[in-house]
Amino acid sequence: MNLLSQIESILFVASKPLKTKQIAKAVQKNEIEVAEALSTLQMKYNQDNSGIRILHEGDEYQMATAGENSIVVDLFIKDEVSGELTKAQLETLTVVAYRGPITRPELEQIRGVNCAVIVRNLLMRGLVEEGEDENKILPVYRISLEALRHLGINSATELPDYENLHKHEFIETALTAE
Repeated sequence: MNLLSQIESILFVASKPLKTKQIAKAVQKNEIEVAEALSTLQMKYNQDNSGIRILHEGDEYQMATAGENSIVVDLFIKDEVSGELTKAQLETLTVVAYRGPITRPELEQIRGVNCAVIVRNLLMRGLVEEGEDENKILPVYRISLEALRHLGINSATELPDYENLHKHEFIETALTAE
């Protein structure tokens, strides 16, 4: 597989800065090869005609939108987080609530569709929280305390039929499917 493509995909799905070492582990290459590929990606994206930038500080890298597009991005985000939740957002929130902590790829494996925009929207609304799991490179998502407050419960374990649904056979099968 193409190393540039792999690193580009990892930076795209990661919602936080990643260290070269983390990326190298994920793509099973040495840090020197990864650093060279990151430099190439910076040359590709950090151009005036690109809406994407590869940010770099110390040993951390992150994909982000171009600063000069902040006004249009802010307007888009404002429109995205107002109004009622869509069916897809409610489904995603339900999976996060019952299965969390969960990575975005795991969430997408269960739902069968890309969830990047939905997860971002739920994060902006304060309904899910992003955290780290030392066993996973990607961030994990869980229902937020704010969402629990809105539901009038103290913990996700108080959700209806939580014990049965948290480790449901269908979910386990979906996560192990290739």
